[in-house]
Amino acid sequence: MFKPTAPLFRRLRRLALTTKQAGKGYYKGTGSGSMGRHTKHGGYIIEYEKVRTYVVPDLDGFMLKPFVASRIEKPRGEFPQGEEFQGDHLGPLSGRRYLSQWKSENGIE
Repeated sequence: MFKPTAPLFRRLRRLALTTKQAGKGYYKGTGSGSMGRHTKHGGYIIEYEKVRTYVVPDLDGFMLKPFVASRIEKPRGEFPQGEEFQGDHLGPLSGRRYLSQWKSENGIE
């Protein structure tokens, strides 16, 4: 069995523990807690003491701006509906259209 060198092992120990590194009973989970409990009849009862609530401050007069520049134009969500898309209800999102364009550009293999 190969072992990492001492400097490499020190760096590996600082990383987060994974389920493959731990023992048989280790379950990492997702960090989400329960918000209630299961009933014996298969239902679920939400306990509102456990539900997370976030307090958002009043943002009136807030001076910071979003990360997107204000001079960027908003994209328009209209797809071209010319005669090349006739009979295809998905338009340019159609898989059939994609495959035919791929074959015309790359040739048939």
